[in-house]
Amino acid sequence: MKKVHVVLVVIALSLVLLPSAFSGTNDHHMRVGFYSDKCVQVEFIVANMVARAFFKDPGVAAGLIRLFFHDCFVKGCDASILLDSTPSGEPVEKDSPANGKSLRGLQLIDDIKAQIERQCPETVSCADIMAFAAREAIFLSGLPYHPVRAGRRDSRTSRAADVYGNLPIPMMSVEDLTKLFESKGLTIEDLVVLSGAHSIGKVHCIMFNYRLNLSSDDPYNPPMEPSYAAYLRKRCNRPNLKTDEEKEKVVVQFDPVSSFRLDTGYYSNLLKGRGLLQSDQALATDPQTSRIVSKMAVSPTSWSWKFVNAMIRLGDLNVLTGNEGHIRKNCRGTK
Repeated sequence: MKKVHVVLVVIALSLVLLPSAFSGTNDHHMRVGFYSDKCVQVEFIVANMVARAFFKDPGVAAGLIRLFFHDCFVKGCDASILLDSTPSGEPVEKDSPANGKSLRGLQLIDDIKAQIERQCPETVSCADIMAFAAREAIFLSGLPYHPVRAGRRDSRTSRAADVYGNLPIPMMSVEDLTKLFESKGLTIEDLVVLSGAHSIGKVHCIMFNYRLNLSSDDPYNPPMEPSYAAYLRKRCNRPNLKTDEEKEKVVVQFDPVSSFRLDTGYYSNLLKGRGLLQSDQALATDPQTSRIVSKMAVSPTSWSWKFVNAMIRLGDLNVLTGNEGHIRKNCRGTK
């Protein structure tokens, strides 16, 4: 019980520190402590299980944050990304090439849901579990603990066709990225701030291999710093990789120095020309975003709070509440 009290105290302190995060929301069905009279242990269960998974494999944190982002940006934070199938028989979101085999954390969400169902049957939505899990991943990766409003409900629909055009892709220009974020009610600063999530996690070489031999000054695809490009060519194109399938499996850390810690090293790397993805590196060269990148690189405390505030706003995107949606018994199915 003491651990639960500690969590509640941290949430209370966070509410004092993060007033702006909730100022633009008007959904009265959502609130911090939503399950306090329904399933008081839920946030502790999520925290405990994510922590155990993290200490076995710190890479799970990047997976949980990405999973939450990919869910919220497509149809809203409704756990539609978790569905294996729907009654319509259409391909679901996780079947999209933008998701597919690259999604991580799915089994952990299943395990958390199963544990919560044993204690609080048909009470806690998969959408809220994802939000709580992302918060824990952020905290374990070094950023401040922050409150999460709950009360989301789960969708019964999921369509792979909805993914196209609703998620950032590595070749997107800053202009197109900005338009995408603004369509979700987020700002150009949110774009730069949330891109800092790429300070943790891995990326497949096939996503940036084409950039390793660039020599042009194309502002939409700025060249990579030469020594870093040389290192990556050796890492991604090793002689022992004989087949395309073998080459497609090769991954590198976004940040080899602090691979499992969310920090502003991401922005410092961009300023050095060491961004892996075209869309990341363009943030440091485009006039609309370069100033923000430079500011974030030297403002770790400011960035950390901006990041958690942006994640809170992300978690409010097009949520289902009240009589909308439902509470799934199994996050992979519609019932």
